[in-house]
Amino acid sequence: MAPAPSPRRPRPRGVLHLVVGPSGVGKDSLIDAARDLRRDIFFPRRVITRPAGAGGEDHAPADVQAFALRAARGEFMLHWGAHGLSYGVPIEAAEALEMGRHVVVNLSRSRVAEARRRFPPIRVLAVTATAETLAARLAARGRESAEEIAGRLARADLGAPEGPDVVEISNDGALKDAQDRFLSALTPPQGRWKTMPPAPVRSPA
Repeated sequence: MAPAPSPRRPRPRGVLHLVVGPSGVGKDSLIDAARDLRRDIFFPRRVITRPAGAGGEDHAPADVQAFALRAARGEFMLHWGAHGLSYGVPIEAAEALEMGRHVVVNLSRSRVAEARRRFPPIRVLAVTATAETLAARLAARGRESAEEIAGRLARADLGAPEGPDVVEISNDGALKDAQDRFLSALTPPQGRWKTMPPAPVRSPA
């Protein structure tokens, strides 16, 4: 009699890496460098109610009404509002985790607890810099008024999340040093994803 087939092991979930830190700390620069080197990881484009040509990260623009409609349809894994804008992480990120692929998202610190509850396992990459460094970077990018910069600096004092899943990454010195620390903090590659290209992202409605 032929032996019964072995039960198929459930596919392990991917690790969700949450990149958090105040405006001007350099999260986008670290994420961009990692994206070029870690093709096995999914780096979803955030949907933001900001025009496409407004500068900053490569995002999927949406007007306020379209964003609200997408949120109501459940098209975001996580979403929040900050500084007069709405931000959403597309649901494809959650689907990639279920498939066993690691994911990196730039997330508001206000949504870390929710992400920990809904999408474990989690690794929080908390990027830090001094107030002087933040002020200089915010002024250099030229997107906000002095009043808006002051508001962002005040929000920077909220502090980083705490817990055993948090890895702090200082970005006060040379960018290359911070990039190396960031890459070291990411979960090691999984063999079956080594040659995978980034997953596609649906066009905003």
